[in-house]
Amino acid sequence: MVVRIRLARFGCRNRPFYRLMAADSRSPRDGKHLEVLGYYNPLPGKDGGKRMGLKFDRVKYWLSVGAQPSDPVERILFRAGILPPPPMLAMAHKGGPRDGQPIDPMTGQPLDIEGLTIVDNPNTPDGENGASIEEMA
Repeated sequence: MVVRIRLARFGCRNRPFYRLMAADSRSPRDGKHLEVLGYYNPLPGKDGGKRMGLKFDRVKYWLSVGAQPSDPVERILFRAGILPPPPMLAMAHKGGPRDGQPIDPMTGQPLDIEGLTIVDNPNTPDGENGASIEEMA
């Protein structure tokens, strides 16, 4: 049984409200679930923000036992600080081939990899970071 963490839609027409559910991947979207893990209200409240509530300990538990989050849930968990940013690639144009340049998840702008320098690379043996072993001693 593959467990997915996904959104189940509630609310009425044009006023969606979602619950984060841990459910079997074969069950329908609004069907049988194992546990309710939180809620997400995409409509802005009076303060202009979207409302979200999570049971952090239960979400971490389900992720630790191998539950796979859906793409929207992965973005929600990233905003909550539970998951690292999902990998994003820039697209040249809609429906076209993807550009291999990574995107900064916070700003949405392409990262400039050519200007970056790696100071301490753990994969290189001593002495290959520009200085010889004798100079380091």
